[in-house]
Parts: sequence; structure tokens; C-alpha cells
Amino acid sequence: MAKYKRQMNIAMERLDQGLARVHSLIKRGKNADAIHYMDNNLKELYGELQNIINVEPDSENPRVKGL
Repeated sequence: MAKYKRQMNIAMERLDQGLARVHSLIKRGKNADAIHYMDNNLKELYGELQNIINVEPDSENPRVKGL
């Protein structure tokens, strides 16, 4: 379970950094860059987190199906 938790924390941190980047781009008025980043990079980061959430960890909790 420790490995699962570590992977989850890393994925959450990467998604958080991605969201901060989108926020920064929008704040600077670079909306086209923000949209491009959201459509490509941020979507991928979210997908990675979603894949981790949908795995079956080796623990007493047999399945994690989402938050």
C-alpha cells in the first residue's frame, strides 16, 4: 500500500503543478497557450492520476474505484 500511496502523491503533485501552470498562463493573458497546455499536458496528467485511482492495490481494500 505504501507504493500505491507514494504513486498517488506524486501524481497529485504533478497535477497540482500543471494546474498552477495553467493559472499562471491565464493570469499573464496567454490564453491560447493555456488552452494548448490544458488540451495536451494537463489532460495527460489527469489521465495518469485517473489510472492510478482505478488500480487494485495490494491491501485490505481490494479496489479503489475513484474519489
